[in-house]
Amino acid sequence: MLKFWKKKPADETPAADGEVPPRVEETAATPAESATQEASVTETPAAPAKRSWRERLSGSGFARGLSSLFTRNPVLDDALLDELETCLITADVGVAASTEIVEGLRARTARREFADAGALIAALRAELVARLRPVEKPLDVGGRRPFVLLMVGVNGVGKTTTIGKLARRYTAEGRSVLLAAGDTFRAAAVEQLKTWGERNGVPVIAQGSGADAASVIFDALQTARSRGTEVLIADTAGRLHTQSGLMDELAKIRRVLGKLDAEAPHEVLLVIDGTTGQNAISQTRQFRDAIGVSGLVVTKLDGTAKGGIVFALAREFGLPIRYVGLGESAEDLRVFDAQAFVDGLLPAKLGADA
Repeated sequence: MLKFWKKKPADETPAADGEVPPRVEETAATPAESATQEASVTETPAAPAKRSWRERLSGSGFARGLSSLFTRNPVLDDALLDELETCLITADVGVAASTEIVEGLRARTARREFADAGALIAALRAELVARLRPVEKPLDVGGRRPFVLLMVGVNGVGKTTTIGKLARRYTAEGRSVLLAAGDTFRAAAVEQLKTWGERNGVPVIAQGSGADAASVIFDALQTARSRGTEVLIADTAGRLHTQSGLMDELAKIRRVLGKLDAEAPHEVLLVIDGTTGQNAISQTRQFRDAIGVSGLVVTKLDGTAKGGIVFALAREFGLPIRYVGLGESAEDLRVFDAQAFVDGLLPAKLGADA
């Protein structure tokens, strides 16, 4: 069990805000628990077997549409290419990107570069991978201490759950982690983050519901610096992206962090729900303009997600896709791999067994 105690915030309260933050609640493990947790990190127990990318993505709208299109071993003609374009658009790849892809394949088909539908799929695979390679940039949290990771996104995208999974990933790598419960708008979000902290043996800096989010995260950065913590992950509120109040709050958080570290936050990760389709474009634009998003996490790509939104985001913004969520378990938060992602979407072979 975790112990809770009160801790006075440091004297360096952000003067520009003119507020004295309330007393801060921190969760931490007992000495016995800490020893157990430290041992569990150093021993690095064997991770459970992961399901493949294809297993996780096979149910997506993108994968199902392409499988249906190519299962019948179709003839290479304009009708097939028209169906392919419709499939891409329906899967949220976007009209512009879908047209570019299909017109390129149409020109190559006219030059008789493809012997059969299998060759066309191979060309499509290469084209899709090429479009995602520029955004395949894993996040490096080393080099700065603490590395400040600010998580943003609207409610319901899986932001707090992603924080918990990242905390587990980094502790498994042997890094020290601190969490900041900056989503003070929802009491449930604070409790959820505390639960993730308890599961992973990671301390959480929190205040009461309705507290000033910038003060919470400022205090967490002070704590992380004093302890030599390697990674600070800060949650934020996720009210609708059309509400200017949230964007102003996020901008304030960045200003306040800059009082302690001019380069903080070192990464602003926007969490996008893969099932939201083209609405993800407007969300990304709003958050990018408000706080300067530097990386993306696309969640819920298993199940009913169409999957094509990843290509639309890559084309529209060129922001690094750091992680993708392929399921509920911590192991299903994967470092983005363009080749594995595309291979998971496309049929492995033609015919009845595709």
